[in-house]
Amino acid sequence: MLSERSSSPAAQQLRADILGKVREYFAAAYEDRGFVPGQDTVPVSGRVFDDEEFVALVDSSLDFWLTTGRYADKFERDFARWFGIRECVLVNSGSSANLVALATLTSHELGERRLQPGDEVITAAAGFPTTVNPIVQLGMVPVFIDSELLTYNADLSQLEAALSPKTKAIIIAHTLGNPFDAQRVHDFAREHGLWMIEDTCDAVGAQYAGKQVGTFGDLATVSFYPAHHLTMGEGGAVMMRSPKLRKIAESFRDWGRDCWCPPGKDNTCGKRFDWQLGELPHGYDHKYTYSHLGYNLKLTDMQAAIGVAQLAKIDGFIAKRRENAAILHELLSPIDWLELPGELELANSSWFGYPIRVAEDAPVTRDALTMALNERKVGTRLVFAGNLTKQPAYRDITYRAIGDLANADIIMNRVFWIGCYPGLGREQLTYIAQTIAAVGEEALRHPVAI
Repeated sequence: MLSERSSSPAAQQLRADILGKVREYFAAAYEDRGFVPGQDTVPVSGRVFDDEEFVALVDSSLDFWLTTGRYADKFERDFARWFGIRECVLVNSGSSANLVALATLTSHELGERRLQPGDEVITAAAGFPTTVNPIVQLGMVPVFIDSELLTYNADLSQLEAALSPKTKAIIIAHTLGNPFDAQRVHDFAREHGLWMIEDTCDAVGAQYAGKQVGTFGDLATVSFYPAHHLTMGEGGAVMMRSPKLRKIAESFRDWGRDCWCPPGKDNTCGKRFDWQLGELPHGYDHKYTYSHLGYNLKLTDMQAAIGVAQLAKIDGFIAKRRENAAILHELLSPIDWLELPGELELANSSWFGYPIRVAEDAPVTRDALTMALNERKVGTRLVFAGNLTKQPAYRDITYRAIGDLANADIIMNRVFWIGCYPGLGREQLTYIAQTIAAVGEEALRHPVAI
């Protein structure tokens, strides 16, 4: 049987040697080759990293602590402080974060305010499916409101129309890092006694009225997928102010157990064998007592280690995204058949991607344009699922929709987005703009071909 990991001087020196070699490996293996227009792909997103992420990853692996550990603890503390909120609960993806956030609000510990099957939750029809899926998966009813076409965020003028005696919560995403009026949603939720969840998976670092988005609601969610503002490969987080909500969220994340001991720790409550809960015998081991129908949605400490290294760069990442979005706006403004995004007066976006709407009278359709860009090695994406009610997965679900969701259909048919992540520079952005313009000019000369 292997003994506990040694911290002997010999082991410490070997670790230092290994990490030094890791830095050498990075320098040898990852060199900047420059950009060749038309030959190199311009992706919509990507990982931006250096030797610090490699060192943190290998350092964590040398511990061989295969679940959450010291790096996860550090990331939760440091990210919550940076985010401007009290609590951070790490999970294995942004989608899991949305599931845990909504499941948290179903807890019996919340009394009459708990969400129950049949309750209604207001959300946007145009967006990413896992903002909405937990509503259905937990037996509740999504109430879809339309979007507006400046920011592609939910049309908040429809909140009153969406409200019913069954409404218990609101979950809305800040689309592509461009904030909606979070103060207005906060005030609406408080006026009507609703829970508010901010999906900030695409919006880390965005601000509204000088406050970080994600700090307006009861809960917020974050994703650390490689496309996002910082990455752990996979990973996500649920953010909240309330220690009570944190404890519930951790329970749902950790199999539903009542115990709050971290992995590898026992009896932090001091009464592990002295609880009386449910109909269990007195003293039943608290580590095997379950208060919720939970999951196992933890991440590994190796993922968290990458996140710790990324977090040291987050301010620079956000600044670069804003700079790149401004460059794209400058370069694309002369193309009169493109409709470019805008921000609310009090918003400061942290752009996940740069959305573009193709005008109705454009020389080329959205689909023809994105196919042509793909052929010319310019990556594009749609605004996720478009109108979710048109997706096959939602064919048989129960939902309510406010109005005809006409703008969600426009987003579905005429909007796409391009990259502005920190790995892109002016050279790549210029190539994107020139390629879009060239596709339009070709379509004007040869409309049938395009």
